[in-house]
Amino acid sequence: MATPAQPSEHVVRDGVEFLAGAGVAFVAHESGHLLFDTIFDAKPFLTAVHFGPLPFFAVSHETATPRQEFVISSAGFWVQEATDEWLLTTRPGLRREHAPFAKGVLAFNVLTSIGYGTVAMFEAGPVERDTRGMASGLGVSERAIGALVMAPAIVDAYRYVRPASRWAPWTSRALKLTSVLLVLKQTSSDRR
Repeated sequence: MATPAQPSEHVVRDGVEFLAGAGVAFVAHESGHLLFDTIFDAKPFLTAVHFGPLPFFAVSHETATPRQEFVISSAGFWVQEATDEWLLTTRPGLRREHAPFAKGVLAFNVLTSIGYGTVAMFEAGPVERDTRGMASGLGVSERAIGALVMAPAIVDAYRYVRPASRWAPWTSRALKLTSVLLVLKQTSSDRR
């Protein structure tokens, strides 16, 4: 007869599942960049970066047109936003579920977007940051891109806490679509 798991075992397992979800979300974000690096033949490579004392890495690429730069830099956020939309639409009651993996995915996506947006507001951090690439690709202020990245994440966090909200899903979707439609702005700028 199997003995039931102890409460501390559940906490550890849930913690591991939560971190695994965050890890998968991180890989998905980077895969979005790599997908478009490959589509545009931008020759991606890893670059060591530091954010203050924290060492990290970034997926960089060789030169790209402004439109390609915007798309490549945006792709990680697009993957996050699509994943969050899928999670919050198919599982609107996620907050009340025992779902550490899914919650890890959502937490990574929301916190990463808010973190990038905050750094963009101060135009700080490593040169390889996604928001700077998006801003340079569009020829706009990085602060505007910071707001564009943070807004759907904040609304999605609200959706997680208030799943019955009627305005939040549509507001979130409109904000996410705005980011994708900016490709059209850049395409029309490329023609001039």
